[in-house]
Amino acid sequence: MTGAHTSIATAAAQSVPDDPRGRGTPSSSHAQAERPTVEFDRHSGSGIARITLNRPEKLNSFTRRMHEDLREALSVARDDPGVRVIVIAGRGRGFCAGQDLSDLSFEPGRMSDLGELVENCFNPLIRQIKACPKPILGKVHGVAAGAGASLAMACDLTVAARSASFLQAFVNIGLLPDSGGTWFLQRLAGSQRAMALAMLGEKLPAPVAAQWGLIWQCVDDEELDGCVERTAERLAALPSLALKACKYAIQQASSNTLSDQLDLERDAQQFLGHSHDYLEGVNAFLHKRKAQFEGR
Repeated sequence: MTGAHTSIATAAAQSVPDDPRGRGTPSSSHAQAERPTVEFDRHSGSGIARITLNRPEKLNSFTRRMHEDLREALSVARDDPGVRVIVIAGRGRGFCAGQDLSDLSFEPGRMSDLGELVENCFNPLIRQIKACPKPILGKVHGVAAGAGASLAMACDLTVAARSASFLQAFVNIGLLPDSGGTWFLQRLAGSQRAMALAMLGEKLPAPVAAQWGLIWQCVDDEELDGCVERTAERLAALPSLALKACKYAIQQASSNTLSDQLDLERDAQQFLGHSHDYLEGVNAFLHKRKAQFEGR
């Protein structure tokens, strides 16, 4: 069965849980009338939730409303037991161009407080992505600039079209990378490359981003849709408890000592070794059949 694009107000206000498309009734006529800044799409039975940034005329740049819609979509996907993997993409010519400057005030005496914006909008978004127990796939085409580049790097696995590019444009307007940009760049690419990207503000082609480890994979443009779909389907079919444990353990590895990490792996393996999916996986392997994981 196929799902349908819905506003986040619609998805969050579901009142008919048996609807095979997971659709409910909008919470208000106002929400129904406005074009959603984020589209949320669930396909019944697939285990995949697709979140699409939907401001194509502004290269999907962030406004406060889009922040709210994106975080709500992530919450809905996280809390839905039928969702096993989340895909984040952008509509139109690019993935995300960062902050929409027209959403800020530059009037003397009333200038927008960028610290407040980062604290209340961008930081909670990145924290929410990293804390989500379900794998999040980033699907990048066109440009991923500023906070849009940070969003792409925050995803657990990011696939980009060969023509895509990543840009840390902050320095060009007197700022530094935020939304975790300095953290991701230094850890993924190393200090020298991180310094160059942050200080020079030059575009980084997707093939180089993949070589440097900023993203997982770069594919030909015409292969992007199929590659992301196959990866999402593969993740949705895998044991969700194991994926959750992998995500947590790898994140903790960046700050743990080796000894701490060995203890973490021991405890996680002990827990997973008592799961239904472990027994199912072993039995499927021994009997040469496909495993049917249930997430328990």
